[in-house]
Amino acid sequence: MIDRSESESRKLLVRLRDTMAEEAAGQERLDKITHLTADSMGTEVCSVYLFRDDDTLELCATEGLKQEAVHRTRMKLGEGLVGRVARTGKMVNTADAPSERGFRYMPETGEEIFSSFLGLPIQRLGEKLGVLVVQTKDKREFTHDEIYALEVVAMVLAEMAELGAFVGEGAALKARHTQPTMIRGITGQEGTTEGHVWLHEPRVVVTNLVTEDPQRERERLRTAVEQLRVSVDEMLEGASGEQLEVLEAYRMFANSKGWRTRMEEDIDRGLSAEAAVEKEQSVARARMSQVADPYLRERLHDLDDLSNRLLRILTGQGRETGAEMPADPILVARNIGPAELLDYGRRLKGIVLEEGSVGSHAAIVARALAIPLVIHAQRITNEALNGDHIMVDGDHGIVHLRPDDSVVSAFRDKIAMQAQAQERYTSIRQKPATSLCGKRVTLLMNAGLLADLPSLPTSGAEGVGLFRTELQFLIRNQMPRRKELVETYKRVMDAAGDKPVVFRTLDIGSDKVLPYMKPNDEPNPALGWRAIRVGLDKPGVMRMQIQALLRAASGRPLSVMFPFVAQYEEFRAARDEVQKAVAIERKLGRAVPEKITIGTMLETPSLAYASKKFFEDVEFISIGGNDLKQFFFAADRENERVRRRYDTLNVSFLTFLEGIVQRCSESGTPLSFCGEDAGRPIEAVCLAAIGLHKLSMRPASIGPVKSLVMRTDLDALYDVICDARERGEQSVRESVLEYLRWNG
Repeated sequence: MIDRSESESRKLLVRLRDTMAEEAAGQERLDKITHLTADSMGTEVCSVYLFRDDDTLELCATEGLKQEAVHRTRMKLGEGLVGRVARTGKMVNTADAPSERGFRYMPETGEEIFSSFLGLPIQRLGEKLGVLVVQTKDKREFTHDEIYALEVVAMVLAEMAELGAFVGEGAALKARHTQPTMIRGITGQEGTTEGHVWLHEPRVVVTNLVTEDPQRERERLRTAVEQLRVSVDEMLEGASGEQLEVLEAYRMFANSKGWRTRMEEDIDRGLSAEAAVEKEQSVARARMSQVADPYLRERLHDLDDLSNRLLRILTGQGRETGAEMPADPILVARNIGPAELLDYGRRLKGIVLEEGSVGSHAAIVARALAIPLVIHAQRITNEALNGDHIMVDGDHGIVHLRPDDSVVSAFRDKIAMQAQAQERYTSIRQKPATSLCGKRVTLLMNAGLLADLPSLPTSGAEGVGLFRTELQFLIRNQMPRRKELVETYKRVMDAAGDKPVVFRTLDIGSDKVLPYMKPNDEPNPALGWRAIRVGLDKPGVMRMQIQALLRAASGRPLSVMFPFVAQYEEFRAARDEVQKAVAIERKLGRAVPEKITIGTMLETPSLAYASKKFFEDVEFISIGGNDLKQFFFAADRENERVRRRYDTLNVSFLTFLEGIVQRCSESGTPLSFCGEDAGRPIEAVCLAAIGLHKLSMRPASIGPVKSLVMRTDLDALYDVICDARERGEQSVRESVLEYLRWNG
């Protein structure tokens, strides 16, 4: 049954639709909407404030306040009641505005005679565009029905702004998706590139907001929801593990009566089915930004994804829009899985994600493919359109969308300089990395995909210091078979030829969860059940992987190392698994490697203090710098607030590393360093100076690191480090940079 408030809302929506259909300039349209809204709601004032930049709101139209204040009255985010609505994204409804906390009087508007105030954010899918306000002289709070009516107007304003209905003079009325935009994110994979945007999920554009036939729209919604339920049920068939749990949550939302009831109520009040879905989606997005609990955020993401699916069913706007992928695509997405990313492969010139983490599956694949990646690029999926010119600075985590000529010129200069540097490195590709003082540094590359191996001869790497075996597990929806692993590992060894490859056994857990493995609800997964701990507790997978490596070697030498070993006993138990597998292979009459070298990664401070017997037994150690640094400084490398506070060239960390070098030297244990810092030239020469003469890094870093090693006297650099340490400096970075400037 439609009550009076629903009929009134529908009347207002129809009047708004008719107003929007009229030929008019952007300012004229805004003026008509404020007049219409005030008239329909019986208020003396209706005002629209829009953002002119990220921090400033501007009065762009009003009915009831002084007209000369339009485009002159501005306020900062959080300033006054309007600024408070804009900052928090929450409604302010008060009978006595002047007595409200944070009230600020704007004398040029003439608003001193109005008491009541209702302000709502104008936002679309979580993106704040401005504030809509109504005011009256009478002291009263606005009713639920009046609030709903204003919410509908705010939604219409947001949608029409997206469609370019309010374009006019001045910054606040600028056309959307046309202005140069710089977005600061976080480096996921270093490198600089430019190209054109390719949206992984093109946005759905809702053009019909209003209906005069609620019954028809209810039926359209019912049919679309039923189609959605069927598609979710089909996805559930054959799903398992974490994927099954995610899809079960999907099904719960798809069958939610509350979700559907809210959308039906919106339809009864005059919204089309698409508009009703998007209104609920905007509410979910707004809640998402205010929820700290990761589980609740994930469930809101599920609802957001379902809303997108429902909108695509209702509008017929699928992922395949007919747009042609540009020749130089930069992928833009909220997030993306490793399998989907590998489907794009090396066609991509860069990747920009709204979410993600430095250790996520997408980041691992991007590093393996050497594609620049920026993560946590807020609002990028709202700002970008397919085909937009975009420049990605993965070195500094910056994205330039639709850059102006000055940015383009500076950025291209940087790319050209990097290309020239790479050309210079070509001349030293086949030369050994020998320092001025005669010390030989071995430079190896990290890999994780067969696609990495062509970089082995062209990069100048002397081998693969780390082959991440987990990628073959992460990109699948089910456990790979042993036969498939044998074939993969064999092709890796064949491609490497006579150059060594060190295979790291499965490093899962923490931020690397297999899609088909039941996740563990751990308060701190980085310190939880992961890597070697999973392998020893669930030895079946480890045994299968070791057997696959032994068979792939076909008698050739094999190097295996175990991740995240925290104590000697763990290494010994893992080594026993290898020895058992070798004995079984011999019994089966299969060829076993002529030599098996078994080592470990040192990623926990505890292992640096293991017994002398451990250092004598282990055949090689590779320091996993990324994890070791975060545990040493107790600074989560996923947390941008703390991870940059701690420098690799901090005296305490270098002293700790030097202690590991000393212990390995005493026991004759081969030692290497693997991690992002190994590929940074300044850090690399400092690591070499303290005795780490084997470094493993991404292929693109080998040239720059080799070049600096060959131009540096490591003995003299070590003296600089020692002097800085004696002076009590917290970090040796400044002293090292000064030395290199004078002697480079």
